[in-house]
Amino acid sequence: MRTCHPVRPQRPVNMAGVAFRRLAQTFCKGKTPGVSAFLPACRAASGASKGPVLGPCPETLEEKAAAAKKYNLTLSDYEAYPDKGEGYGDYPKLPDRSQHERDPWYKWDHPDLRRNWGEPMHWDFDMYIRNRVDTSPTPVPWSTMCKQLFGFIGFMLFMFYVGEKFQSYQPVGPKQYPYNDLFLEKGGDPDKEPEEIKHYEI
Repeated sequence: MRTCHPVRPQRPVNMAGVAFRRLAQTFCKGKTPGVSAFLPACRAASGASKGPVLGPCPETLEEKAAAAKKYNLTLSDYEAYPDKGEGYGDYPKLPDRSQHERDPWYKWDHPDLRRNWGEPMHWDFDMYIRNRVDTSPTPVPWSTMCKQLFGFIGFMLFMFYVGEKFQSYQPVGPKQYPYNDLFLEKGGDPDKEPEEIKHYEI
C-alpha cells in the first residue's frame, strides 16, 4: 500500500545565506583567489527580482493594460505618473489618502497598516501611515472653521482697541503704612506726637 507524505511548506529563500554559502564553498575549494572569489557570492545577493523593477512610462493602451496587470490593478484604476524624468516609470499614481480613511473594522491582511497582501503601495507610503499625515475629511467644513477662527480674532482685536481708547481701572485708595504712616522712618521728630491719619470716612 502506498502512503502519501505530507507536502512541506516552501520556505522563503534567504539570499544573504545563499551568498555566504557560495562564498564559503569558493574559499574551501581554493579555485578562485583574490577579489574574484567574491563575485559569485555577491552576484547572488545583489540582484533584485524582475517583478518590482519599474518599467518605462506607458503610452499606449496595451502598455497601460500590461502595467495595470503587473501591479494587480484594473485598467480603469490604473494611472501612471507623468513622465517628467523623476524616475516613477510605470508605477501607479495612487490617490493621496492616508490610512486613517480606511475602514478600521475591515479584516485587513495587515491591520496595523490597513492594507491587504498584493495591494500596491503608495509611492510616498511612509507619509500616509497612521502616525503621519491624516487626510480624513474634517467634521466641520474648512469654510466654517475659517469663519469662526477669523471672526473670533477680529472680535478680540476690536475689544483690545476699545479697551485702549476707553481705559478703565478699579478705584484704589492710598497705600496704608503702620506706625502713623511710618512717621519716624520718614524723618519725623521723635519728640513730637504725630498727627493721626485716618484712611476712612464715616
